[in-house]
Amino acid sequence: MKFTKPATAAALLVPVLALASCTAGGGESSGSGGEGGQTALTIGMLGDVTSWASEDAHVGHGLVPHQAPYDSLLRRDENGELQPMLATEWSYDDSATALTLELRDDVTFSDGSAFDAEAVKTNLEHFQEDALRQASQLSVLDSVEVVDDDTVVLHLTEPDPSLEFHLGQAAGLMASPDSVGAESSDTVPVGSGPYVMDEAATVAGSSIVFTAREDYWAPELQKYDRLELRVLEDVSARLNALQSGQVDATVLDATTFDQAEGAGFEILDDYQVDWHGLTLMDRDGELNPALADVRVRQALNYAVDREALVEQNERGHGTATTQPFGPESGAFVDELDERYPHDPERARDLLSEAGYDDGVAITVPLVPGWDAVHAALRQQLSEAGITLESEPAQMNTLFGDIAQGKVEIFYFNLFQSEAWVNVQQLLAEGTLYNPFNTADPELTALIDEMRVAGEDSDEIAQEINEYVVENAWFVPLYRLDQVVAYDGDAVDVVKQPQQALPSLYNFSPVG
Repeated sequence: MKFTKPATAAALLVPVLALASCTAGGGESSGSGGEGGQTALTIGMLGDVTSWASEDAHVGHGLVPHQAPYDSLLRRDENGELQPMLATEWSYDDSATALTLELRDDVTFSDGSAFDAEAVKTNLEHFQEDALRQASQLSVLDSVEVVDDDTVVLHLTEPDPSLEFHLGQAAGLMASPDSVGAESSDTVPVGSGPYVMDEAATVAGSSIVFTAREDYWAPELQKYDRLELRVLEDVSARLNALQSGQVDATVLDATTFDQAEGAGFEILDDYQVDWHGLTLMDRDGELNPALADVRVRQALNYAVDREALVEQNERGHGTATTQPFGPESGAFVDELDERYPHDPERARDLLSEAGYDDGVAITVPLVPGWDAVHAALRQQLSEAGITLESEPAQMNTLFGDIAQGKVEIFYFNLFQSEAWVNVQQLLAEGTLYNPFNTADPELTALIDEMRVAGEDSDEIAQEINEYVVENAWFVPLYRLDQVVAYDGDAVDVVKQPQQALPSLYNFSPVG
């Protein structure tokens, strides 16, 4: 079984990243670097970057900031297809347990050191040992064999259909070997990417500034001379920054959609990226014994009015759902969206059957910006005898707390598109969103079967979906219509599958 992609200039990348404003950098926001003056791009970010170390990068739109200083081994293009980046070709052996990567030989890191096979080995082994959020991306990696300076072989304990995908995500980011594991990498990234951090211009917690790197190996990727990531956690602040010209592009929501559109900004809104809802991680009842009973978890699903939440909190910009796999994943089953109609009385009956006549209480971290949906959920759940206790999330430690099994339930927006990636992120043992390692022989057998099913994996994925819906591992609420707003006179933006904010490479100056 072989998958090979030849490297050509056209097959590589196109535009660049964004999250805050052009004028903030003092440069022009249109035209290309070199001619017509300097170019600058500013993007309004939803939150700060807690660590710039490559192994601490997140997924989806959370990966975008790390695309400035780091290149990845592979790259997902605007159609979701994998393209060459630092790896020019890649192919599996017949057993699909050895992946050979051919590497570029003209790349250096921003500290002057060379990118080569030893650098890949150092990065991948460190990721396995120290990655917190996304360690499961390399869970099947057994060893990295250096064949020569430009060739590595990744030996796997078993096939992993998502490995190539992950080599275009956090696991594939390459840092200078001298910076790998260094404390300084948390604050100053050292990669081979198109930009280097301007430490003097960066203000912690407020604004991160990058400048185009000289002699970058792929200059066609450097659409801007200056890049600024402006930290604006509040959606109203992001809208105000867009309207005042402080940012060129940012992620908004349903509450700000009409204002942005009425002000003449371009909107990317006709695509659904994530599903929103509750991940019931403590299914064995270690922190909250009630969650060990499937009837309690099912009661939570019956207690919520999904359609009302879409209208109340998203102004209709979403689609109610009860399943954690999206329509394009191959695992989606139409009928599953009818499994848990809004029925508070049924929820109360299930709680009573489980021995909770007086109801149950659940504790959920409150991520900034989601006060309204927590309030709506609190009201709906109370009607079924369920008390929702929202505790302000400490964002700098939240994902670490999740990984260490300190959080019973998490409300968040999660990936929904590719079935095996979902399985690896949400269901498999040892993953971030299954920190208690909940397992069942039936589900484990299905996951093992899907791992080697190849083109026949959709049917098995649907069985997995049916299992987790029936056993109420989650309380999905709706698939959210994404809202990305930008100044169409300054920047062109191409939407990216499964990313609220398109990749850095999807932004370019107008003209």
